[in-house]
Amino acid sequence: MFTPGHQVDLLQGSQEFFPALVQAIDRSVHEVRLETYIFSVEATGALVAQALERAAQRGVKVFLVMDGAGTDGLSLEWVRRFAAAGVAWRIFSPLGRTGLLLPSRWRRLHRKLCVVDGRVAFCGGINVLDDFHDPNHGALAAPRFDFAVRVTGPLVESAHAATLQFWWRLQATRIVRQGDLTAAWRALLEACKFDPDKPDQAGANRAAGAVAQTRADLILRDNVRHRTRIERAYRQAIGEAQHDIIIANAYFLPGRKIRKGLVHAAQRGVRVRLLLQGRYEYFMQYHAARVVYGDLLAAGVEITEYQLSFLHAKVAVIDGHWATVGSSNLDPLSLLLAREANVVVDDVAFAQNLQARLEHAMQEAGTRVDSTAYAHRPFIQRVLDWVAYIGMRALLFVTGKRY
Repeated sequence: MFTPGHQVDLLQGSQEFFPALVQAIDRSVHEVRLETYIFSVEATGALVAQALERAAQRGVKVFLVMDGAGTDGLSLEWVRRFAAAGVAWRIFSPLGRTGLLLPSRWRRLHRKLCVVDGRVAFCGGINVLDDFHDPNHGALAAPRFDFAVRVTGPLVESAHAATLQFWWRLQATRIVRQGDLTAAWRALLEACKFDPDKPDQAGANRAAGAVAQTRADLILRDNVRHRTRIERAYRQAIGEAQHDIIIANAYFLPGRKIRKGLVHAAQRGVRVRLLLQGRYEYFMQYHAARVVYGDLLAAGVEITEYQLSFLHAKVAVIDGHWATVGSSNLDPLSLLLAREANVVVDDVAFAQNLQARLEHAMQEAGTRVDSTAYAHRPFIQRVLDWVAYIGMRALLFVTGKRY
C-alpha cells in the first residue's frame, strides 16, 4: 500500500488549510483541480474562491466540482465572476425537486481533493467553509475540529488521475443529456485514461519525492472499482495493532467487522481510544452512534466525546507510525455510498504529530464516556438512539447494502 518518496504536511482546520491552499493556487502555472462537498464563499471561504478566480484570470486552467447536497449552487455574483475569469465549475448530482428521497441520490461526492499543476495535492476532511460557521447552526464559538494534508511525491499522480477522470465523467453525463452520443463516447474514453497536461509530470513528482522519504498512499472509495479500499485499510491496520489505536471520527457507526476488530484489539491488550462527536448536529448520526457504545465500552475501549465545537475530523493513528487523514467517516454513508479520499501515511514523526493533537483535544475539549452512566442513561435517550439506529439500518436495506 505504501510508496516512499513523499513529503506530507499536517494542516489543522481551515485556519492552516486555507492559507496553504491559497498559496499553492497563487503559485499555479498550468492547472488547478478542486473537488469539495461544501463550497461556501462566506467569510474565509471567499479567500479560496478569489484564489481560483485569480488563477483563471492569468490563464491557468481551473476546474471546480462541488456536491449538490453540500452546495446547492453559487450566488449570481460568483457565477458571473467565475464566468468572466474562465473558471470551469460543475455541481455533482443536484438534488432537484426530489431532494434525497431517492436512494440513487445518496451517492454523494464527499471527498475533498485539490491538485495543483500535478505537483502538489491536498486531501482531508475540510470543506471550503469557514471554521467558525456552520450551515445549519450558524456562528460557532470555537473552530470546527478537522484536518487535511498537503502532499508532494508519487501519490499526486493518483490524485490528479482521479480528479481528471471524474471531471470527464461529469462531462460525458452532461453531453448524454444533451443528446450528443458521439461526443459523450469521446468524453468517456478520456475518463478512462490518465493524460497529464505536462509530459514531465511523473518525473517532477519523483524529483520532489527524492527530497523526502515518507511512505504514503492515496486510497479512494467509489461505487465501481474501489468500493471497500478505505474500510479494508482500517480493518488491516486495526487487526495488526500492537499497543495503541486512536480514531477521531465525526459520524461513527462502523460495520460489524470494524467493531469486532476494535473489540478484539482491546481484548488482546491494545489501548483503543475513540474521539467522537459530542455535540448534537444531525439526529440520525448523533443518536445511532450511541447504540454501538455498549459493546465497545464493555471491551475496554475508551470513548471521549468532543464538546468544544463540532468534531469533523476523520483521522486515525495506530502504533505511533500508521496514520490516515481524509474525508471518510466510519459510517454507512461514507463506507458504502459516497466518493471518499484518504491519505494513509507510515511515518513516525507525522503520526506522533497527529496523535499529540488528538490527545490534546481529548484532554482539553473532551468528556470521557462513563460505562456506568451510559448503561443508566435516560429511557427516552435510549429510545431515540434505537429509533435512529433502526432508521439507519432501514435506509441501508432500501439501498440493498449489507453492513
